[in-house]
Amino acid sequence: MEKTAIRGRPREFDTDEALAAALRVFWSKGYDAASLTDLTEAMGITRPSLYAAFGNKEALFKQALDLYESEKLAYVQRALEAPTARGVAERLLYGNIANITTDCPGCLGVIASMTCNGDQSSIRDDVHHRAEASRQAIMARVQRAIDEGDFDVPVEAEGITRYLSAVFQGIAVQAGQGVPREELEKIAAATLAMWPGR
Repeated sequence: MEKTAIRGRPREFDTDEALAAALRVFWSKGYDAASLTDLTEAMGITRPSLYAAFGNKEALFKQALDLYESEKLAYVQRALEAPTARGVAERLLYGNIANITTDCPGCLGVIASMTCNGDQSSIRDDVHHRAEASRQAIMARVQRAIDEGDFDVPVEAEGITRYLSAVFQGIAVQAGQGVPREELEKIAAATLAMWPGR
């Protein structure tokens, strides 16, 4: 009986925990400012282990974005299930605030898109693609609300969706600057007070 040789040593770290640690580094520092030293120290692994398990820094960042979307952005899907457009907006706004004021302040996507230099167009494109997919899902839900008569005045789905997106991004930037959660919730309340529908 022939035995197959196993190349290299088995991993001595939990890849899920290491990826979660990398996510925190990217979230707090942004893509460009997160050095390989920052990442390997936070992950508790060596550079060769990082490359073997995750690929290069860009591949690691994209895996961290996947984790961010699955864990931190689950509120978006719950929001889209609200019975009215105002309910969708309320769940999105407060879900966004809860997300960006726990762990690390700010939104990983906003941080990444604002801090990537010109050499990182693939990162910026990936972040943009993910944001666009989310925006399309929200816009489809807003269009359904329009069709169901949720709005008191004539509105366009794209305009409402871009308005919400601008508010989310503004809140994320302010959270990244250290504005307290209570103040961010006032922005959400003001947005809902001006909401054109039920």
